[in-house]
Amino acid sequence: MRCTNVLGTRYSFKNDQNIPTDSPLIVVTNHQSMYDIPPIIWYMRKYHPKFVSKIELGKGIPSVSYNLRHGGSALIDRKDPKQSMAELQKLAKYINANNRSAVIFPEGTRSRNGVPKPFRTTGLKVMLKNAPEALIVPISINNSWKLLRYGKFPMGLGSHVTFEVHPPIENHGNADELIAQVEKQIVSGVKTK
Repeated sequence: MRCTNVLGTRYSFKNDQNIPTDSPLIVVTNHQSMYDIPPIIWYMRKYHPKFVSKIELGKGIPSVSYNLRHGGSALIDRKDPKQSMAELQKLAKYINANNRSAVIFPEGTRSRNGVPKPFRTTGLKVMLKNAPEALIVPISINNSWKLLRYGKFPMGLGSHVTFEVHPPIENHGNADELIAQVEKQIVSGVKTK
């Protein structure tokens, strides 16, 4: 994060919520770029976030790949639904038993222009079912896509990347209705200009 400050990038993380540290969390957020992840790690560090990530990131990236493989995150193969479900179940049971948090980006892939993509609900349903005690914490991310609007080089200058944590939602009731509520809350906090 601090390296991008050289480019005039600023980060704001608004969290007015009283989120307990002795409860498992499922953090649900929109996805705009790889720069979504370090601020969540830093500002949510007391909740020990673990990530749902594509399996390809488990190799070839110094320190990141190692942490994904050995830090409790779920590496899913998008071409193998059976493997993906097993990894998500394992992660959900882990956070439920150890009061940790799991971060999932239900869009499935990054939005290249900041406009949220429709949520893919299967992975989130697996997490909700296997971590019944978890609170759902929606977060809206804005402007991180601007860092990579021209690709990896040159990087965008002067972006103000913002994160807004919405009120936690109890994991009770119909999963489809819960997911629709979470998606609506996240999208309401995303500014597309």
